[in-house]
Amino acid sequence: RTLFIQLLDPNRSPHNKPSIMASAYSCALSLAPASFITNLGLAGVENCPVSWTIGADAANMAGRDSYFQGEVPLPQWVGWVVVIGFGALFSIFTTIVVYLDKTFAGNASMTSEHFNTAGRMVKTGLTASVIVSQWTWAATLLQSSNVAWQYGVSGPFWYASGATIQVLLFGVLAISLKDIAPSAHTMCEIVRARWGKSAHLTFLFFAFCANIIVTSMLLLGGAATVAALTGMRYELASFFIPWGVILYTSTGGLKATFMASYLHTMIIFAVLITMITLVYIKVYSSDQIYSFLDNTVSYSPEQCMAIYSTEGTPETSFFYSGDKTVLGDTEGTPQYACGAVPGNAQGSYLTMLSGDGLMFGIINIVGNFGTVFVDQSYWQSAIAARPASAARGYLLGGICWFAIPFSLATSLGLASTALMLPITRGEAGSGLVPPAVADNLLGQAGAVLILIMLFMAIVSTGSAESIAVSSLVAYDIYREYINPEASGKQILWVSRVVIVVFGLFMGLFSIALNAMGLNLGWVYLFMGIVIGSAVIPLWNMMTWDKASGKGAIISAWSGFILALIAWFVGASVESGAVNVSTLGSNPVMLSGNLVAILSSGFIHYVYSKFIDPQDFDFATLDANIHLVEQDNAGLTEDVMDKDVIRRSKRWIIRRGYLLTFVLIIVWPILSIPAQVFSESYFAFWVLVSIAWGFGAAIVITFLPLFESQDEIGKVCSGIGNFLMCKKTTEEYAEEPAKEVDEPAKEADAAAEEEA
Repeated sequence: RTLFIQLLDPNRSPHNKPSIMASAYSCALSLAPASFITNLGLAGVENCPVSWTIGADAANMAGRDSYFQGEVPLPQWVGWVVVIGFGALFSIFTTIVVYLDKTFAGNASMTSEHFNTAGRMVKTGLTASVIVSQWTWAATLLQSSNVAWQYGVSGPFWYASGATIQVLLFGVLAISLKDIAPSAHTMCEIVRARWGKSAHLTFLFFAFCANIIVTSMLLLGGAATVAALTGMRYELASFFIPWGVILYTSTGGLKATFMASYLHTMIIFAVLITMITLVYIKVYSSDQIYSFLDNTVSYSPEQCMAIYSTEGTPETSFFYSGDKTVLGDTEGTPQYACGAVPGNAQGSYLTMLSGDGLMFGIINIVGNFGTVFVDQSYWQSAIAARPASAARGYLLGGICWFAIPFSLATSLGLASTALMLPITRGEAGSGLVPPAVADNLLGQAGAVLILIMLFMAIVSTGSAESIAVSSLVAYDIYREYINPEASGKQILWVSRVVIVVFGLFMGLFSIALNAMGLNLGWVYLFMGIVIGSAVIPLWNMMTWDKASGKGAIISAWSGFILALIAWFVGASVESGAVNVSTLGSNPVMLSGNLVAILSSGFIHYVYSKFIDPQDFDFATLDANIHLVEQDNAGLTEDVMDKDVIRRSKRWIIRRGYLLTFVLIIVWPILSIPAQVFSESYFAFWVLVSIAWGFGAAIVITFLPLFESQDEIGKVCSGIGNFLMCKKTTEEYAEEPAKEVDEPAKEADAAAEEEA
């Protein structure tokens, strides 16, 4: 053990040489039982996994059939403190901040408009922070490291790039919304205003599917991790996690969600930087991880069987799937990261030439178009932003978000395979790679950090999904079909009730999904099949004057049905059976995802171009959308400057398309000549991930503060004056919201007939 530490010391030896490093984790230095090592020697294993030599639990790694083994690194009370205590803490904090902002910064009273749109005046930095927060799911933190565990360096890249381009491109829709439908509250309101009732009901279905799937993934990954780390029952974690979201979202609405999201994002980046620093600067280096990864793929199947066995022999192995009591079972899929990676160049983790990695990337790209373009929460953030901030906020948010899956998985995900921790395929699929590596590096402190980071991701995205669903129900169901004359107070009451009901429903629904045997990875790949067919019609609605409403309905439902057929047929053809396992394979999921988005786009184009072409005047769209209260914040002429909007649109189109091309075409192509990365190439790759992580953390932390310095100054000054008894009524007076009657029904009917 002392020798190993000395070999890692750069002042004592040239530790970056693979030959030196190989001796550092030779089985002679392992803490495993002597008999186990003897049997490994007979099986031809000279170098033991690194995790057997270093780490707080190194002596217990040999013969271990899973990392957590049903045991938990943290006491159960920690889970309760995080799930219940943090939820209450953020609720109190956010409520106080909203109150201070209202009292001392002179913002208006809470109206239904303000509750669901945050006043339509959010600036670039906060918009970017909210986008990062909304797009950072439990899957972002957990599934990204899982694909690194499976495919190597290509996994984090394809996860990050495949889910960044949608945010970049949505910036085009965000600024288009400000141009043609600035009064909108939801995307379905725009559908109703342009295409009518049938299309409205169709896309309302897909919108709810998107919200339910996203929230399901949050709770599936979050509850599984809380249960694995603290021993808290999965069912209780699933049920109580939404309560932290319910409390502050129902109180402060979208603005409270934005403020809480900023704090969540700062904490997520703080933990991210900590993990990057540990893996590549403090504990290991890129050269060491490179050497460890080379060692991982050097083992033959027989050697892997000996390593993952009860007695150090292939005959007692549990390396492959199946009943581990059946000695020497070599059938099925390897359950641990050991040996060459199937489908990768030279079987290496250190290459972008990965067939399965590329396949995952395509699934990721297609599926995530649905969860951005069909998710009301992203439309709501665009509605809340200033016109000039809408485009820039989405672009900046996408660039900063890229760092979270890319940097985190490049550190924790690759470290899991480099150290050869006994993480099973099932544990990885449930999102337990990051907590396992953090626990190995820092013990209980690492597990606590990942737990806190995960909870931040859950509540930030969960709050956005809750307010999105409440807006859809309040404006697109209650106001549209139940009470067209609803007042602002009624809309506000419905919004708050829906937030509570949706949170309770999702807690119960995630329990049901888990009982069905569906984990985070399965649902993540599945989402594009359900909602992918709605993507292109929604894009056409905002950008193409000839887009047909009938064509949108037909294409959305046809794409959905065709995707399901392709999915089931693919599973039957590939495996001869249709079940949860066969439906979850990459090729089958890929077929369903591609059919969903491509068939829908083709059908809508053909129908709109040749069968039912329209000539829609976008200038008339906003006239068919009505405010509940006369709250014109963010809609005044000085804010809605058409020249500013046109310039912003050109700005985001050029940069959004360019960055999309770079991330999914140029970057992968430039990495092909390297094939299997050299030590220096991998060091550069790691340097990029570290720099991106630190840069994103700095921007997303300080830009919102810089832009809001006037508001912060008002609040601080107001608090100081209040404490010194200098507060004046005029200084903190609020401008009351003015309610007006809804437009006459005759005007509505005439506008609808004209549309």
